[in-house]
Amino acid sequence: MIKKIFIKTFGCQMNEYDSNRIYDSVKKIGFKKTDDQKNADCFVLNTCHIRDKAKEKVYHEIGRVKKIYRQKNKPIMVVAGCVAQAENQEMLKREPYIDIVIGPQSYHKICETLKKFVPNNQKEETEFDTISKFEYFDKLKNKSNKVSAFLTIQEGCDKFCYFCVVPFTRGPEYSRPFSKILYEAETLIKNGAREITLLGQNVNAYSYFENSKEYKISNLINELEKYSELKRIRYTTSHPRDMSDDLIDCYANNKKLMPFVHLPIQSGSNKILELMNRKYTVEEYINIYERLKKINSEIEFSSDFIISYPGETNEDFNDTLNLVKRIKFINSYSFIFSPRPGTKAAGLELIDKEISKERLNKIQKHLFNHQIEKNKSFKGKLVEVLVENRIQDQPKLFGRNKFNNSVIFAGDEKNVGKIVKVQIESTNQNNLFGKIKNNENIRAA
Repeated sequence: MIKKIFIKTFGCQMNEYDSNRIYDSVKKIGFKKTDDQKNADCFVLNTCHIRDKAKEKVYHEIGRVKKIYRQKNKPIMVVAGCVAQAENQEMLKREPYIDIVIGPQSYHKICETLKKFVPNNQKEETEFDTISKFEYFDKLKNKSNKVSAFLTIQEGCDKFCYFCVVPFTRGPEYSRPFSKILYEAETLIKNGAREITLLGQNVNAYSYFENSKEYKISNLINELEKYSELKRIRYTTSHPRDMSDDLIDCYANNKKLMPFVHLPIQSGSNKILELMNRKYTVEEYINIYERLKKINSEIEFSSDFIISYPGETNEDFNDTLNLVKRIKFINSYSFIFSPRPGTKAAGLELIDKEISKERLNKIQKHLFNHQIEKNKSFKGKLVEVLVENRIQDQPKLFGRNKFNNSVIFAGDEKNVGKIVKVQIESTNQNNLFGKIKNNENIRAA
């Protein structure tokens, strides 16, 4: 009998990719994906441990599931992902409603675990074994039929930034075999992908030796360039230490690589970067920025910023603010430092909450203004948009331009999967709005 599985995904694109591969896996044992969380036989929370109070959000969600199923048969309750990896024992003790806790490197065992599942018999799968995980998923075709698809090429982290829990939840850096990545890319393209985003915790650290040759992310980008049906290539999340010359050169030689770089700096103060164990300087970061802008002046940057990291003075914060003003980042993320258990920064003295809030508001004001200004610059211009889908219950289409801005416009659903030209009529902080135009006299953005 077919059983229904519902997965709620928290956090980054890698978690979205992992959730999709879980769906691909559990089909083998008779589970069918459902978007109706009120009628699921198995309920999965795929968690993220990066932001503050991630663990409490999980318990809150479980409480909500309890209410939904109060008068129904209890679903198999699975907590997966990074919170599961970091807090597995505590979660099983604290919340008896949880049946299975499974870490990000044990997703390939979910079928085995579900088949053996006995009600009220808690099972835990959090061991690290990245290679066997990917070997398992390599045997399963990624059947995603999305126009814009994610493709994990690298996982884990060896950088050990003092604030970050990723090395403890995702394990050491591991790069997938080059040939298997290309095979998965081919499958995605055959299923309709016109844009592929290469994923990794440190995606530009990708390195795999095959046939006596080292393959890097630049080699992947150049190979993907050759597929005529593929129109756009992106990657995230990158690390400044791994922005190598060959990757930078891709922006000069690869027409399908989008001119948008998400490159987290975290702080504009060299003192704070050293306290974070980031192992690069602000000057090195600016050099990357200037080299890329010299190759293509259109290239835009986004970043991540941790505000009020322990030890941050007003001068340090102003250094960050000045960097934001100089580079004019768009679509960036900023948040107040929150300690993650097990990291070196976990026990450091926190900065006053009111001071932290004031700094965050100030930095976000500038980041949001830059984002709004960039969006306004598109008004009246013609932009190329890759159409991803029709907006549910609306006669509108959704797509993205080359800078990853969301674009909403009226149009025929037959345009899904195509690149169309849209004249932008209005904007807000997060979106561009317009209509399809064929007037070649309108200036392209």
